[in-house]
Amino acid sequence: MKVAIVGGGVMGEAILAGALDRGVFEPQDVMVIEKVDARRTQLRAAYGVEATAEFGPMGDAGLVVLAVKPQELATVKGRVRPGALILSIMAGVRIATIQEAFDHQFVVRAMPNTPAAIRAGMTAWTAAPGVTVEQRSVARRLLGAIGRELYVDDERKIDMATAVSGSGPAYVFLFIEALIEGAVNVGLPRAQAEELVIQTVAGSAQYLQESGKSAAELRAMVTSPAGTTAAGLLEMERAALRAAIIEGVRAAYARAVELGGPA
Repeated sequence: MKVAIVGGGVMGEAILAGALDRGVFEPQDVMVIEKVDARRTQLRAAYGVEATAEFGPMGDAGLVVLAVKPQELATVKGRVRPGALILSIMAGVRIATIQEAFDHQFVVRAMPNTPAAIRAGMTAWTAAPGVTVEQRSVARRLLGAIGRELYVDDERKIDMATAVSGSGPAYVFLFIEALIEGAVNVGLPRAQAEELVIQTVAGSAQYLQESGKSAAELRAMVTSPAGTTAAGLLEMERAALRAAIIEGVRAAYARAVELGGPA
């Protein structure tokens, strides 16, 4: 299968690297369509693929990956061959919008996140009704090459996932930043603070995945009555940390819906 990846940025490269690493497709079958000359040079050198600024190769591809910003959809010109699969990772852009833009019915809409760059991503995806079983299998293999994938049968859940797993790494990084600053504030050297915090967050997430317990259960297990954890959590609750996170997700979801335009 010939593959055209439109957009050679962070996520486009993550998909390319993961798919090549897992053997989903071979370098000689890939054309990256990227407007920045320096990026084209980097991608050729790193992955042995062809790269161009022209949109013509889309017409030869059986799989077209749209990895550009939502605002750049109007700049993508060219026809997609009948029977090809379009897989879009553009935040907020609805399947119907993509179908209209390309006069093409076979569209998968996905929302990966940045840990895809190290094959640890989380991607929610859905498909237009006409997408075939074989095309869904291609999408599942491609998205599985960059981490975990979750199919949802309601496109509205993609906007919800955008606000949670798509934007979620930024929320986690902000919490990590704050936790490091707190550690420095009580006297730890920054290098030690970073090591302690990063492993604490990584280990906690892994423990949650493997324990079979809920986050609330594990939090309660760590929190001894009148202990240090209880004191820290009390201050976070007084600062409305939980409410701020919930409202942040709601705001991100509203923006994802807004990016999609009128329904």
